[in-house]
Amino acid sequence: MAKQQVIVPDIGADAAEVIEWMVRVGDEIAVDDSLLVLESDKASMEVPSTLAGTVVELLVNIGDSLSEGAAIVLVETADAIEPAQVREEPPETNQAEADGQSEAQEALAEAPNNQPVSAGKHSVLVPDIGTDDAVEVIELSVSVGDEVEEGDTLLVLESDKASMEIPSDASGRVLEIAVAVGASLKQGDLIGVLEVAGRVDTPPATAQEPKQEAPPPAPAVPKAVSEQPKTAPVAKAPVARATASSSEVVYAGPAVRKLAREFSIPLEQVSGSGPRGRILKEDLHTFVQQRLSKPEAATVSVGTGIPAVPAVDFSQFGPVREEALSKIGKVTAANMQRSWLNVPHVTQYDDADVTDLEAFRASLKDEAARKGTKLTPLPFLLKACAVGLKDNPKFNSSLSADGESIIYKEYVHIGFAVDTPAGLLVPVIRDVDKKGLWELAEEVLELAALARDKKLKPAQMQGACFTISSLGALGGKGFTPIVNAPEVGILGVSKSSIQPVWDGSSFVPRTMLPLSVSYDHRVINGADGGRFMNQVVALLSDIRRLTL
Repeated sequence: MAKQQVIVPDIGADAAEVIEWMVRVGDEIAVDDSLLVLESDKASMEVPSTLAGTVVELLVNIGDSLSEGAAIVLVETADAIEPAQVREEPPETNQAEADGQSEAQEALAEAPNNQPVSAGKHSVLVPDIGTDDAVEVIELSVSVGDEVEEGDTLLVLESDKASMEIPSDASGRVLEIAVAVGASLKQGDLIGVLEVAGRVDTPPATAQEPKQEAPPPAPAVPKAVSEQPKTAPVAKAPVARATASSSEVVYAGPAVRKLAREFSIPLEQVSGSGPRGRILKEDLHTFVQQRLSKPEAATVSVGTGIPAVPAVDFSQFGPVREEALSKIGKVTAANMQRSWLNVPHVTQYDDADVTDLEAFRASLKDEAARKGTKLTPLPFLLKACAVGLKDNPKFNSSLSADGESIIYKEYVHIGFAVDTPAGLLVPVIRDVDKKGLWELAEEVLELAALARDKKLKPAQMQGACFTISSLGALGGKGFTPIVNAPEVGILGVSKSSIQPVWDGSSFVPRTMLPLSVSYDHRVINGADGGRFMNQVVALLSDIRRLTL
């Protein structure tokens, strides 16, 4: 057993900051396992181990600045054999050979990618990006028609290890972009075509045919860092870039960005706990936990794009008492919010002359008592609406979930709102068009009693085509009822009152009933709404029409 140090290899920069540890003391590691993440002002990169064994000691801390040759960790290995990737001195060469190699390197540096660039069309290819795997395009930095200079960024690639900008190897105008965001590219793939006006001379023979002397072993290179000489333009250090649309700078490594994309986490909304506010994986976990712990209503508000109502401590103004919403209250609130946000409401108003209807209803009071029931205005409203729904089928329809079609219903089921101590409930009377006034009167009383006693079954509150909401007993001259989607219409009924009505020769007292009908403007237009309301008003004003 022997203890050896792993050192920082050539990282393509003078110094880089330690932003994240990938191992802990006691971990078993293999060669090429990532030890830590470094970040310079140009790139984020993971540094691999050159040894296999057990981590004995971490020799640096988060936030430390490291350069090539700095010790990272102490590893206990099985033997003392030096790893193959440890830096060795190059074999000796004579001065003439060294001068020849130096001249060749200078010539190579003068010709980007070792390719001549002639006037005309020039294809830009993906250079050596330090991996044979395909890397995703996350951003295009130019458009067709743009003028670019040699070294200008064309696009940004991101692997699971690093983000990197790919520079242009020539100057000219962009004729074609051969890739799109989301595409995967490898070395040699076509990026685009430039129209170039100049020419870079072909490198001299000494650059193309350097002496075949074996080069010295290369030091270990971090994953996703190019191995080309620093003098070659294609080896321009990759630049970490936030993919968020926000203009704010977001500090996060490639692994964190990848995780954020997988779970659709907006990085600009995450608070970083690392150095310089850098976002760590733990910060993503905390962000998700906080979002999941928020009340459902807050999530709905954010999802609809509507700012949430700020929380207020009302106790600072005086004594308060807080009670939890009932389950029915919560369901009603959610349904009303959903309908109001999704349905474009239109409301029309009118008054129905129910003088004769009220007289007829009063004349049946004794008969209703003998039948053990009570004839309220609601059965007449139900019958009038049933006729209106059959004669105006758009009111008896629903918009399909995808918004591509209208579903017309061949049945007439009508719900009516009942105020109960637990909240608002809407029992449904089926086949209203096939039932008489006495039958409807009995069913209204029965369902209303079940609602107040909390004995309604779910099936008794489902399947309505239309709803009636009556505030007649409470007063008021009119209101805007909210459509109970997926229904497309609802009738609001206010309190009747005796008003002077001109009969052509004089004003006479008449009992007038204010009505308001709200409807989904995606399905019903103003003319449809007017015809429906006119028919309901006419039927209630002359109940003999209900027999036709």
